[in-house]
Amino acid sequence: MVPVEARIRMAWQASIFGEHLGRGSGIGELMDDLGHALASGGDEILMLGGGQPAHLPEVAQVWQQQIEKMVSQPEQVQHVLSHYEQPIGNTAFRRSIASLLQREYGWSVGPENIAVTAGGQTALFFLFNMLAGSHSDGSHRQVLLPLIPEYIGYANQSVAGEMFRGVRPLIERLGSHQFKYRVDFDAIELDDRVGAICVSRPTNPTGNVLTDQEIRRLHEMAVSVDIPLLVDQAYGAPFPGVVFEPIQPFWDEQMILTLSLSKLGLPGTRTAVVVARPEVIDSIQSVTSIVGLANTNLGQALVQPLLDDGEISRLCQNVIRPFYLQKSQLAQAWIRDSFDDQLPYRIHVSEGAFFLWLWFEGLPIHSQELYERLKRRKVLVVPGHHFFFGLDEDSWQHRSECLRVSFSMPEAIVREGIRILAEEVENAYRAGK
Repeated sequence: MVPVEARIRMAWQASIFGEHLGRGSGIGELMDDLGHALASGGDEILMLGGGQPAHLPEVAQVWQQQIEKMVSQPEQVQHVLSHYEQPIGNTAFRRSIASLLQREYGWSVGPENIAVTAGGQTALFFLFNMLAGSHSDGSHRQVLLPLIPEYIGYANQSVAGEMFRGVRPLIERLGSHQFKYRVDFDAIELDDRVGAICVSRPTNPTGNVLTDQEIRRLHEMAVSVDIPLLVDQAYGAPFPGVVFEPIQPFWDEQMILTLSLSKLGLPGTRTAVVVARPEVIDSIQSVTSIVGLANTNLGQALVQPLLDDGEISRLCQNVIRPFYLQKSQLAQAWIRDSFDDQLPYRIHVSEGAFFLWLWFEGLPIHSQELYERLKRRKVLVVPGHHFFFGLDEDSWQHRSECLRVSFSMPEAIVREGIRILAEEVENAYRAGK
């Protein structure tokens, strides 16, 4: 006899939304896998996957002090815990964000250009589905990703049907063991089916930072067909500022930027910021009120004083950025020490974020199989093929030859994980020849 629960599930007919978002995803499977592995493996797991920020004592002390100040003021605790803010976010926090952007970059923005969302993932979910997908005129528009591979968390964000059109990059080999992806502008086609252009800067997963010239050129292309350019700055300027190359951040009303508090060491607050023209901000406010009433208050309350007194900029420039730059340099040195120089491995030029992107040219096994072999040895990375969505070229071998490796964990974990990775890659090449 079929159990009642099974009969109920079979009787329900899922909508397109339910089928698309409820059927699982690459990021969902990986996050679930990481969670189960951590729960069962504890300290034995060498966590080189995920985007968890490192625990920096100086940054943690700042948040501890902010919490202590808040606790000493009962009226503020009551406000943060017991009040709904506006769906658009706390007015004082939004004003402070705008003041920071005016002060740092000279942008002509005010609180009317700022909205708060429950994390950057939520912000992009709202924006993608506001700008692309099915339209009332019967058209179906896409988000163009001009530099694939791109962030795995975008891949399944459409509420109905496929949404993304990816562009295969140019690959520049640098020396024996480095490479860099570059935007292939000649391959970008902007037709009436494109509703927005989107890039992450620094790029997740590769640590690539699009140059100011590349951003300006993408902006010009967006202006030419009157669509927005979305720039996801979860790891970028002004905070947390994990960018190792000199850049000049740029914004105007043809652009939409997303910023996040997560990489400041506050992922648990689920707080992000959208910078856009006022009508976009109004739409985000409407969607937020429908989907979740309001956003969380804690992150806004903790960070606002640091925006006003400039401490946030000091933390990013003097503590967070140098920390991750050193972590990146160490991880690359350990890779060079651990890998046989004769192996055809390459590291993407590390220009920002928390990751190294590795390419094993001609790898005899799929990146998923390499991921599984590493997992059996309690090393968790992210297989690269998940980041190549929006492409029609399923046969492109390169997409199954890459891995994303995080270097944000303690040095002993990263170094040992890289050592085991090198062993498994060498075994794969040896067995494949």
